[in-house]
Amino acid sequence: MNQPRLLPFLRRYLSGICWLGWLFLTACTSQKSTLYTRELQRLKDASKQTLSAHVDEFNQYANRPASDGPFNAGNNKAFLLANVPLFRSSADSLTKVYNYRWWMISKHLKEYDDPEDHKKYWVVTEFFGVKPWASLSGAITCPAGHQFYDVRWLRDDTFLKSYADYFMRGSASRLPQRENGNFLTYLSRPESHHFSSWMVNGVEAFQKIHPDPQWLHAVLPAMEKHQQVWDSLFTVHTPRSKTAGMYKILDLYDGMEFSLSAVLGLIESQGPYSLYTKDNWRKYYLGWETTGNAAQSQQAKDYPTAFRKGYPDYYLVRPSVNSYAYGNLKSLADLYRWDQVRYTSKTTKVEEYTAKAQALQQKVLNVLWNTQDQFFNTLSAGDNAFGIGDFEARVRESVGYTPWYFQLLPKQNYQTYAKAWDLFASRKGFYNAAGMTTAEQQHPYYNEQAYAWNGRGWPFENSVVYKGYANYLRSYQGNSSSAQKQLLYDYIEKLARMHGTKELNIGEWYIPSNGKTFGGESDYFHSTFPDIIIEDLIGFTSFHDNKFSVSPLVPEQQWDYFYLGNIRYHGHDVDIIWKKDWDPATPGNQSKLCIWVDQKLKASRDQLHGEITVQLPK
Repeated sequence: MNQPRLLPFLRRYLSGICWLGWLFLTACTSQKSTLYTRELQRLKDASKQTLSAHVDEFNQYANRPASDGPFNAGNNKAFLLANVPLFRSSADSLTKVYNYRWWMISKHLKEYDDPEDHKKYWVVTEFFGVKPWASLSGAITCPAGHQFYDVRWLRDDTFLKSYADYFMRGSASRLPQRENGNFLTYLSRPESHHFSSWMVNGVEAFQKIHPDPQWLHAVLPAMEKHQQVWDSLFTVHTPRSKTAGMYKILDLYDGMEFSLSAVLGLIESQGPYSLYTKDNWRKYYLGWETTGNAAQSQQAKDYPTAFRKGYPDYYLVRPSVNSYAYGNLKSLADLYRWDQVRYTSKTTKVEEYTAKAQALQQKVLNVLWNTQDQFFNTLSAGDNAFGIGDFEARVRESVGYTPWYFQLLPKQNYQTYAKAWDLFASRKGFYNAAGMTTAEQQHPYYNEQAYAWNGRGWPFENSVVYKGYANYLRSYQGNSSSAQKQLLYDYIEKLARMHGTKELNIGEWYIPSNGKTFGGESDYFHSTFPDIIIEDLIGFTSFHDNKFSVSPLVPEQQWDYFYLGNIRYHGHDVDIIWKKDWDPATPGNQSKLCIWVDQKLKASRDQLHGEITVQLPK
């Protein structure tokens, strides 16, 4: 056969080979796509069945507080199946705690007929019933930031819109907090500001999941006024003070009752607070049973306005409340930037709140960061009427991690502050057998037995610090080590274990050295858990833009699989699966992370770790 006749033959032969190859690849791709879709449906159904069975079990718990609202054993299963993101993993205990926390949350969704402004609101309670330190609705601002971060994941956005309306522009924004036996301050303020919170930042986190431009535009002016109240009542006004312009709060109204940073400042003080010494402070400032002793002291009689029922009127400039304010200010700038209604002052608002956030950021870095301690410390307020001002408490407390929660640290030199996290993994610092302590264990005043933040563990604070650490690993460091991922997982697993096994529960506090049980309350909503799983561990990151990203921090050898789905995001349905072995019939593991949007496979990759970004359909 000569060469001219050979060429057409070879072309037809090679074309046939390519055609067969294409058919083979198409068949393989189709087969894998079918496998992934089939597994999605299987895990979705299995997750619903597991949630359903868990709710039946939880509804049988005896001696639990009755629901504050309309969702109870008669209807909560249908509500939860329709609304919560489904989660299932090879860690059965975490799956069960995740479902329990949604069951608990449903009991705190309360309908409130407001007699003040004659409107109906959805509020979210912390304690059950209406406590004397609560707003008239029963809602309490102290855990509201945490509540926003959890409840934002419900498919129905009605609850948080109404809750934000209540505190931002409803009666709670105007009514003074009731003064009663539990009002341990002389500073009158609205119900919306009785405790510190980061509700403005919480609204932004919510709007990243369920954007509603019209609602946002209507509520933005009220959110601005909300922050202005913080600026007017809770900032240091002494111009030459080191803490001038920073945010201050009493221990109690930062949700932390009694802290070691306050103790150290009180010991250094004269006048009425000469009551407190290194030897006797435990008698006067270590739990509620001690404030009565202070009330009977000669100092309290000589200086009646320095105490309220034995509780010192001593303000602190803490990393917590200043980070909350930074989060709120930055969110105001972001929300005005994303407000779709055009008006002439929009640019000015963005610039104003960006500048305020940056100014506060610099104050936190310059004033609260201690280079020697390699930690963010607390100072006493420079304008305290009584007691030493601008005093730095040289004790590392868990609130020093709060700046990372709001990503206050500059990314260009984040390593300057990274050594603070060494104590997160240290038995000298905050690491203990059953969970995180609230003060460094090496401090001579450490005490986990007292009802105080001198060491005892609090789920409220776990929620703050775990997100801070996840942000440090994901947003700052980028490539975290296996040991760092394992540390985060270890803490989360310990928190889950604290919920118990026979009958799950979440309370106010626990003892970090033994972790036998939660204390204080039952089914108590002052911390997060669904958000810890969704955003911090699995790494579902939301944006104002029409996209999302997934960057898990789950240690690769920890789980065989996880499914997170039924997420309503920007009006779309999102499902995520990672499996170590998709097809047991095929030798070896076939690790793959798959992401569906509206039942269509939109992204996948073989590796569990790293960031994968998904653009949503327009």
